[in-house]
Amino acid sequence: MAESVKPQTSNIKHPDNVGVIDVFAHDPKTDEIVLVMNEPRPWDGSEERLHQLQEKFNAYVSFLLDGELAEAHPDLAQKAARIELRCAHMPDARAVELLGMIHDQLAFQNIKMEVVVRGSAL
Repeated sequence: MAESVKPQTSNIKHPDNVGVIDVFAHDPKTDEIVLVMNEPRPWDGSEERLHQLQEKFNAYVSFLLDGELAEAHPDLAQKAARIELRCAHMPDARAVELLGMIHDQLAFQNIKMEVVVRGSAL
């Protein structure tokens, strides 16, 4: 059995840095790779914000599917994956619509997605 990976975190001072994975860990309870995306800012419904969200998801999926995970952690490469978006505020209607589309696309890649708002899973 693979050893648990210690969570790796980035500096979250700039949540719009779309190329950075905020938290990466192995969840031993579910035996899944977990990539966490932190969103502390209130949702503003702007095109820029939605674009940042989409690009951040693209970076996370790329890490999982394009060989970066396998290169960095070969022992974890075949495990199921989950991306969590942890928000300080409830996403607005436009963000919810985009998140629904992202969820559906990730399902085709067998990647789970969860949105957590202030400790409550959506």
